[in-house]
Amino acid sequence: MSTIYIEPAPKTGEVLYLVQSAIKSEVMRLRLALKLARERLAPYEQEYGVTSEYFISEMAAEDLKGGDDEYVRWAGEYKLMQRLQEKLRQLQEINYGDSSLLQSGQSDS
Repeated sequence: MSTIYIEPAPKTGEVLYLVQSAIKSEVMRLRLALKLARERLAPYEQEYGVTSEYFISEMAAEDLKGGDDEYVRWAGEYKLMQRLQEKLRQLQEINYGDSSLLQSGQSDS
């Protein structure tokens, strides 16, 4: 988990709001990108009757009708989805900590 601290200042609340809004917007963008990636994976999974997780761990280009081209497209889309999921997870785990803890020498670690 990551923690973001914003030092006390006259407009700290505004800055915190801006940071939270930017992260919320990115979370929404990532959720949409994940939805679209899943939609692009679905035809492969339906055609071959396997999940993308099974495909990536057990199958080779020779197992696919489209050979190398189809393998690269499916694997690429799956890897993209994994990266999107990781970014989303990281953003969702952000904690907006109390910067007064830093000033007193205490921390969450």
